[in-house]
Amino acid sequence: MLASTDILFQPFRLKGVELKNRIVMAPMTRSFSPGGVPGGNVAAYYRRRAESDVGLILSEGTAIRRPAARNDPGIPVFHGEAALAGWAKVIDAVHAAGGRMGPQIWHVGSVKSFQTEWEPERGIESPSGLVAPDQPRGQAMTDEDIADTIAAYAKAAAEAKRLGFDVAEIHGAHGYLIDQFFWAGTNRREDRFGGATLRERSRFAAEVVRAMREAVGPDFPIILRVSQWKQQDFGFRLAETPDAMRDWLLPLAEAGVDAFHCSQRRFWEPEFPEEDGEDGLNFAGWAKKLTGTATISVGSVGLDGEFMASFGGESSKPASLDKLTRRLEREEFDLIAVGRAILGDPDWVRKVRAGDAASLRDFDPKALAELV
Repeated sequence: MLASTDILFQPFRLKGVELKNRIVMAPMTRSFSPGGVPGGNVAAYYRRRAESDVGLILSEGTAIRRPAARNDPGIPVFHGEAALAGWAKVIDAVHAAGGRMGPQIWHVGSVKSFQTEWEPERGIESPSGLVAPDQPRGQAMTDEDIADTIAAYAKAAAEAKRLGFDVAEIHGAHGYLIDQFFWAGTNRREDRFGGATLRERSRFAAEVVRAMREAVGPDFPIILRVSQWKQQDFGFRLAETPDAMRDWLLPLAEAGVDAFHCSQRRFWEPEFPEEDGEDGLNFAGWAKKLTGTATISVGSVGLDGEFMASFGGESSKPASLDKLTRRLEREEFDLIAVGRAILGDPDWVRKVRAGDAASLRDFDPKALAELV
C-alpha cells in the first residue's frame, strides 16, 4: 500500500484560482496536432486527466506566433483562428470535467528536435545564433525580433485568458529560447539583453513577464518554468549559489511571476547541499525561500527511472511517494508536477488517493507514441 498521501490532496490557492489538490500534470510534448491545431483527441486526452482529479493541468508546449517557434510539425500553436478554436474545445472539455488548466507558452529558440528531422523553412533564432556554447544554429535576434517576440508572448497570454484558461505558463527552461538568454554560453549579446551577470541576462524574460502581466491584468496567474540543467548540458547550473539564484529569480517575481515551476531531473536531490545538507531544500524549495513566491517541484515523480532515459526506450516502475509527501509536509514547495506517470495512466491521481498501489502502471515508452 502507499504511505499516507493526505498532504497531496489538500487544496491550494494560486492567486485567485482554487486548486482541489497539490498535483499538477506536467507539460509534455506530444506532437499530435497536425498543422499546429489540437483536435478532439487532444481535448479528450486532457479531459481524462481532469476526470481523474488532477489539480492543475499544464498543456504541452504550444508555440507563439514566430516563424520557427516550434521544431516539430505536430506541436500545437497558440495563435490563428483554427488553433485557438481547438484550444477553446480543450479548455471547455477540461472545465466540464471539473478541472483547471493553463497552456504552456513556448518558443524553442534554436533547439532542434531529437525526435524528427523536420526543419522550419525559415526564422531559426536565438540570442546570439547559438544552440549551445560555440555551436552555431540560426540567426542572432535583432531588436525588432526581440520586440516582436515579447509581443507574441503577451498576445498568447491574452488569448489564454480570453478562451477561459485558468493560468498561463511560460516555458523558460531546458535550453529553449528564454533559457538561451539566461545562459552565458548562448547569450553573447552586448546590448541590454546580454551581460556578464545572470541578473542582466534575465532582462528578456522579465520583459516577457511584464508584457504578459499587462495583457492579462493583475489577477490572472502567471507561472514560469525554469531549470538549472539544459538538454544541451545535463550537468550545467545557472546559479551555483543561493545568492546567484536570488539575483536570477527575484527580479522575475517582481516582474509578475506568481509561481516558479522548478524543473529538476530528480526532485528529491538537494540544490545546495553545502548550505543545508544532503536532505536540504531542492530547487523549488530554494526558489520559494529566496523569493517568497509559490513553487512547483518536478522531476521523476512516482517512477523509479529518470525521465530522460525514457526517450532512449527505458521503462520505469512505480516508486514510493514518501520523499514527496515528507517534503510537502514541511512546506518546502507548494505543488508537485507529475509527468510520465500521468502520461501513461490517466487515472494515476485517483489510484494514489485510494491507496491502490497494486494497479499503478509501469511506464512504457510506447506511451509516448499515443494519447492514452
